[in-house]
Amino acid sequence: MPLGTLDRTPPPFFRQGVPALTKLALCAALAIFLMAADNRLQIVQPLRAAHPLIWVNADGVGDAVVVQELGAAFGLHRLALEDVVNVHQRAKAERYGGHIFFVVRMPLPEGGFAAEQVSFFVGDSFVLTFQERPGGDLFEPVRIRIRSKGSRARCARADLLFHALLDVIVDHYFPLIENCGERLDALEDVVLVRRTPGVMGRLHEVRRDLLSVRRAVWPLRDALNAVLREPGPPIGDEARVYLRDVQDHTVQIIDLVENYRDIAAGLTEVHLSVQAQRTNEVMKVLTVIATIFIPLTFIAGVYGMNFQHMPELHWPWAYPALLAAMLTIAVAQLVYFRRRGWLGEDRPGDPDSPGG
Repeated sequence: MPLGTLDRTPPPFFRQGVPALTKLALCAALAIFLMAADNRLQIVQPLRAAHPLIWVNADGVGDAVVVQELGAAFGLHRLALEDVVNVHQRAKAERYGGHIFFVVRMPLPEGGFAAEQVSFFVGDSFVLTFQERPGGDLFEPVRIRIRSKGSRARCARADLLFHALLDVIVDHYFPLIENCGERLDALEDVVLVRRTPGVMGRLHEVRRDLLSVRRAVWPLRDALNAVLREPGPPIGDEARVYLRDVQDHTVQIIDLVENYRDIAAGLTEVHLSVQAQRTNEVMKVLTVIATIFIPLTFIAGVYGMNFQHMPELHWPWAYPALLAAMLTIAVAQLVYFRRRGWLGEDRPGDPDSPGG
């Protein structure tokens, strides 16, 4: 589909009368800008000529024309630009000529497990980031480092800047994983100790959140592998060392996700087993009660037939004797069931008990 024909509704910040680029930081080797309007990008080329490295952050991809003009200014491939505006991409890495196209899912800054697509274009002298939606990002620590005088980030190369931005995104997945771990710890106490409604729903929410993280990070590991396998610019040897560290973080996240998914699945099975055990306990009690009443019902049925020739009916103590006999039978059955371990806790060492 041609990029110019994509039907995209511009986000609210694309409005007339606002400067096309808002400068965030500028030093002798690095110029960083945030695209903030639908005006044309005439000053990009002069900035590229004046600075060895430029970072342009497009805060939203609602206007395909602006994305196309940025692509023309930096010589980006149109297939990669189509992936930029189609925001349901898996994490991946592709090389187009002298630059790398990299897609990653970034957690939203307001928290939670929702994520947006961030597309990177990394060349020898530029880094472009296209965020799916406006409203903030996770890159502020990098901007602060660039604004700080004497910081190495102010005069870093494009590949090291790419690493810094990617590292911030990956590190923000760890708090999400810790949140899942804390929720699982709380649910473990609920499943094993207390009877709390809604446990299955809460377990399902944790497993769904873990699945969201897994879908975002699992392909990211493969994308980093693809970047590290291909030698040559724009990724230098120094940046490869740092990117391997980011890759190691993704492996740690995946391991934690798989461990927590196993724990969540185990808690689900334990919860179902506990529920089944409680149901069995209830059914056992009801069965014992019904069993106790079987002989009592038989006796009451026999002497309730109202035959004329039943000598016991004419005994003066027949009624209390019959009640005493029924009570004795009921108590004897209760004692027997208790000794067999069919009521209450199983007796340790009883060979006939379920645990004996």
